[in-house]
Amino acid sequence: MKEIKAFVKPFKVNDILNQLLQAGYPNTTVSLAEGTGKFKSEDSTLSTHFSITDSKVAKIEIVCNDKDVDEIVNIISLKGRTGNPGDGLIYVSDIQKVIRVRTGLETED
Repeated sequence: MKEIKAFVKPFKVNDILNQLLQAGYPNTTVSLAEGTGKFKSEDSTLSTHFSITDSKVAKIEIVCNDKDVDEIVNIISLKGRTGNPGDGLIYVSDIQKVIRVRTGLETED
């Protein structure tokens, strides 16, 4: 299994999630966050919560089977793209174990 974390522009999240749902990937987590990066937007402002962040981002997290990674990454990349610098990043990591909170049992999917 893999975990996909994508950091994208917040206004692109609905497009990404709608396409993921249509493709059969309903299990996602979305968080609003703030961060810094190499690219500095003209409209970036310092955070009111943190002294160093300057960009609002959305983080999309999905745990999936290995065979689904390319399709999910493709959806996020295509639907999250604006064509401008600072569109975001996608990380793919291995998942070693999944344990259900309710039962405490390890699961394969």
